[in-house]
Amino acid sequence: MQNSTKEAASAVARYFADLGMTGNMAPKYFVRTFGCQQNEADSEKLAGLAALMGYTAADSPEEASLILVNTCAVRRHAEDRALSVIGEYKHIKALHPELVIGVGGCMVTQKSRAEQIKTSCPYVNFTFDTSSLGTLPSLVLEALSGGRRRFVTDGEPTLNEGIPSISETPHSAWLSIMYGCNNFCTYCIVPYVRGRERSRRAEDIIDEARSLIDSGAREITLLGQNVNSYGHDLESNDDITSLLHRICALPGDFRVRFMTSHPKDASDGLLRCIAEEEKMIKHLHLPVQSGSDEVLRKMNRHYTREHYMEIILRM
Repeated sequence: MQNSTKEAASAVARYFADLGMTGNMAPKYFVRTFGCQQNEADSEKLAGLAALMGYTAADSPEEASLILVNTCAVRRHAEDRALSVIGEYKHIKALHPELVIGVGGCMVTQKSRAEQIKTSCPYVNFTFDTSSLGTLPSLVLEALSGGRRRFVTDGEPTLNEGIPSISETPHSAWLSIMYGCNNFCTYCIVPYVRGRERSRRAEDIIDEARSLIDSGAREITLLGQNVNSYGHDLESNDDITSLLHRICALPGDFRVRFMTSHPKDASDGLLRCIAEEEKMIKHLHLPVQSGSDEVLRKMNRHYTREHYMEIILRM
């Protein structure tokens, strides 16, 4: 975690301490999440940052001093639902003007959507894109200090290392191993809102897995937009198969799964790893998309019906 993130979080915590808002009087945060498992993992990091700033979890948006909406842009329906929910918070802000509202995630990484919220939702204090989770404390600090509204849509792609997470299900944990996607399927917005593939260092992933296990996690799900292409951008020889073997070698009573896979990267080594490692859950999420080679070609999926069926037979 960058020093600027820590410093801003500490400044927010001091702000509340000076007002006597600690312990049972501490302000509360509420996070609403739309979309995929990666968004859920990002929301756990948002919760971790909120805790660093001195907030405690709220059971409802009505009792929160900080509301964060983590949005999705993969389907229009998800965007419409998020916009509807954001609109509902207008009434809470009218009753509690000191309420801070922030909107993040894939939807507002699109500049047009961020501009829409800026002009149509004057009660929203700031937006932050998928690469800017670490800017949350500074955005909150500026809002609390009466600063101008901020709309971040072009953050430098990062790996968001070192940000603490708070999970509502401590026995089941998300573990992001990479971000972004290089596939550019013709129907998909992910490479444009999540950026190109960025793999985390294997050592950092192993350390986080060990910490999750020590904290009581019994099921760990590795995440990535195309999780089994992990390591293709690293100078090391690490790939998804070697990473899984290393995680399974860690001591403890736990199981491992991963999602979501792309058929073009479902190697024999990966399938053998699932079969042979006792701690691997015998499960593989492998999207079909279409049984027509022509449709698959137009989708830019990089595999054929025959190739997909060969993978199934190998499994």
